[in-house]
Amino acid sequence: MTSTSSETRPFRVADLGTLVVLAWSGEAPDGDMPYLLAYTLGDAADGPEAASAAVERLLTDNGLPVGGDVVDGATRPSLPITMLVESGQAVLNMPQLNAQCVPPPEWLAAVGERAFAYLVFTTRPWPEAEPGKPVTPEALAEFAGAEETLTAAAHVVLPARSLRG
Repeated sequence: MTSTSSETRPFRVADLGTLVVLAWSGEAPDGDMPYLLAYTLGDAADGPEAASAAVERLLTDNGLPVGGDVVDGATRPSLPITMLVESGQAVLNMPQLNAQCVPPPEWLAAVGERAFAYLVFTTRPWPEAEPGKPVTPEALAEFAGAEETLTAAAHVVLPARSLRG
């Protein structure tokens, strides 16, 4: 007789592979909208599928539904993901994870105007987006706007916080 363990394997950040956060702003009817895209390169030791599963677990363990409704961080003060905007950087903080990026000036202006950013945290790996190399606007639009990316993502409106209060 063979039995399987129902014990849950502990979450390991290394299972995510390389996690990347990109910031950009886009036109909306009421002005520029600041966006953040978080994704894995799929380069975890166990491959892209394992990296994708690790991202999904990270999100669901933190109450962020993948492929579900938009989560409004302004109405959920206990949400375990926050965004700090300070010294020209955006930092995502979650239990077990901090990720940062240097957004362009127009993103900083848009988040300063709106006091929030729209986060798309996708489980879909993007191995073609190599760290340290610029992503073209066309490649970003193609990946970030793809149905496969959007339906495999948690969507969160994150209030912008700063050290100044």
